[in-house]
Amino acid sequence: MVRATILASGSALAAALAVSVVYAGHGSSRGPVTPPYITKAVGDSARPEADTRRDADRHPALTLAFAGVKRGDQVAELIPGGGYFTRLLSAVVGPQGKVYALVPPRRADAPADQPDPAARLQPITSDSHYSNVTVSVQKVAQLELPHGLDLVWTSLNYHDFHNVPDIQVADIDKAVFKALRPGGVYLVLDHAAQAGSGFRDTSTLHRIDPEAVKKEVMSAGFRFEARSDILRNGDDPHTAKVFDPAIRGHTDQFILKFRKPK
Repeated sequence: MVRATILASGSALAAALAVSVVYAGHGSSRGPVTPPYITKAVGDSARPEADTRRDADRHPALTLAFAGVKRGDQVAELIPGGGYFTRLLSAVVGPQGKVYALVPPRRADAPADQPDPAARLQPITSDSHYSNVTVSVQKVAQLELPHGLDLVWTSLNYHDFHNVPDIQVADIDKAVFKALRPGGVYLVLDHAAQAGSGFRDTSTLHRIDPEAVKKEVMSAGFRFEARSDILRNGDDPHTAKVFDPAIRGHTDQFILKFRKPK
């Protein structure tokens, strides 16, 4: 393994930020440089202020560059939440690309004031600026993805896959593997749990051990390519729930990049 440095180029958000990335199976130091279409997507004036305020913590330009998403790509985003990355992915892939946003159906026991997951994306789907985004409501246990995808992306959700009753998360990973084209990328970003904790904290602290994720995803046939520390916070003790006000928005997070072998 080698340590590579990603440098953000031309971005006012990260003008001098150096980021550490661990690559597997490479004998030389290298790392992606932020392409102009990613810089442009992050600076898109159509993005809501609520999103841009989060950029300082989420480092979207560096994260998207690490994933390797590019113009014309076909992307599936699993559980996109309010669409922070959905908007960015839409802008990056452009009119020749496609973003499939897969959201779960509203739970029967959901509180009355909790919005329907699909309704959270209505500001995106009703905006012609994001005409390349399609929302699909699916149960994660019955995942059906388009075939020939270039990238499957999930952020801050993988731990919750382990909280869905009566499913094997490895089956979700296998569905992702099947949907990707040979050479396609599966990107998993999540809240880090204590090393060695495995899946212990997925339902309590909403965290997960990155090594457990790595092992599980690779069992579906993926090749591990890289881990990024773009979102690392060494001051997070990994003992608090991610919603705790003392740590919310500043948790130690990992990004793992897997590739379907050609």
